Amino acid sequence: MVFAQHENIILIGMPGAGKSTLGVLLAKAIGYDFIDTDLLIQRLAGMTLVDYLHNHGYQALRQLEAEVIQGLNSASSVIATGGSAVYSDEAMYHLKASGYVVYLQCVLDVLDGRIASMSDRGIAAPSGQTLADVQAERIPLYEHFADLTVEVSHQDSEQALASILQQLPL
Repeated sequence: MVFAQHENIILIGMPGAGKSTLGVLLAKAIGYDFIDTDLLIQRLAGMTLVDYLHNHGYQALRQLEAEVIQGLNSASSVIATGGSAVYSDEAMYHLKASGYVVYLQCVLDVLDGRIASMSDRGIAAPSGQTLADVQAERIPLYEHFADLTVEVSHQDSEQALASILQQLPL
């Protein structure tokens, strides 16, 4: 896939991979807008992801996330998705139709170090699932939807940004 001017760049990956942080940096670097779907969900729900998850459950959060993503109509934006966006084929195909999907790949030990508690992070997963379980379940989905995979595990944000910029077909 060749990247076209005005297309969106969509970041997918596990919680803690750096989608929001790198999304802001990438948007600044290329002069795009930045959209964080987790923040859109929170605004629509009128509560944090953690509160929504505790009040309505992980399946309701995934459904709301899919609805928010399917409602996006943007161009020339970097879009940081929630880690569970890939559970909705409809949402992901909507995103893919508007841009280029970049999977920020990050190894489990790094994610573990960045995420103190899954329940405090608002991760849309069944109770009892470990971060390793969530990652094992999601990796095939991330790989399926990605146009580009960038390994960011052992890079600081500036190094990861440089890796993304180097590999994006801009």
